[in-house]
Formats: sequence, C-alpha cells, structure tokens
Amino acid sequence: MWEFPPDVLERAKPIRLLLLDVDGVLTDGGIILTGEGEEIKVFSVVDGMGIKLLQRAGVEVGILSGRFSPVVKHRAMELDIELVYQGELAKVPAFEKILREKNLKPQEVAYAGDDLLDIPILKRVGLAIGVPNAMPPVNKYVHYVTKREGGKGAVREICELILHGKGLWHSILDYYLSL
Repeated sequence: MWEFPPDVLERAKPIRLLLLDVDGVLTDGGIILTGEGEEIKVFSVVDGMGIKLLQRAGVEVGILSGRFSPVVKHRAMELDIELVYQGELAKVPAFEKILREKNLKPQEVAYAGDDLLDIPILKRVGLAIGVPNAMPPVNKYVHYVTKREGGKGAVREICELILHGKGLWHSILDYYLSL
C-alpha cells in the first residue's frame, strides 16, 4: 500500500478531474515504429484499472498531450476517456478551455506530467504530479513524485492517491474483498 503525505492527500480532496500527459506518464516514453511507419505504444493494464476505479468514483480522467497519436485515441476509447486533447504543444490554452467547458477551478484539477511543456500546467493545478523518469526541472514544480515510473504503474498510484485523499479507497478495497 502507498503512503501519501498528508498535505498531498489534502490537495487530492477537491479533485474532480485528473489530466494525464501520455509519453512518459501513461507510457514509458518509448515509441516503436513499424517498417510501415505505424506507431506502437505500450500501456499498463494496472494503470487502466486505476483509471476505471477513479472514474467509477466520479472523478473524470482526461488526456492532454503534446503529440498526436491514433494509438492514444484508441486507448482513450478503451478506457471511456472522452476528454482527449492531442497535438497541444502549448498546453495552457487547452487547459483553460477545459476549465471553462467543465466549469472547474484549477484547484479541482490534478495533472501528471514529465517534460518541460508540462510545467506551465503543473504550476496552475491544485495537485501537480511528476514521475521519477521526468526531465530534471519538472519535479521542482510538483506536489508529489510517484514511486512508480511512467508507463509502469505511476497512473495507478496517482489514482489511488486521489481515492485516498477523497476518503474512498477503503470502501473500494472492501468491495473487492467481499466478492
């Protein structure tokens, strides 16, 4: 079981939306290209389960990525993630649009990122999260760095952090223990 700092758990309480970068957060940052130029990414099933648990608890999950990839669109559809912004090298305008459309305050949003273009969003959200494989300057702007690396359970850890902060984790665990 994860142990989360009390101040981070406090920041997790009001979260209504978790926004995720893709390369380096939902994946390990690697990209495989076939001879035909098709892109292949590896996603963690454990992360997917965390996303589903968070969604079932009423927290929306979205993607805000600097790159465009059909693979990401497909994975988002598998996980019932409707809020998908790709090809957003300047992420702040997309973030502000999301806030307006979803009628959210910045403190109601958690964001996980790993590279320089994520810093402007990390500085604006209520819960900023980095991963251990982030580029060095990034984690200076976060409230929490996951123990797990991107693409290897970091998103699951983030989802459990939010569920703990909202006081929902034990009821979810009890549900699965009772089956």
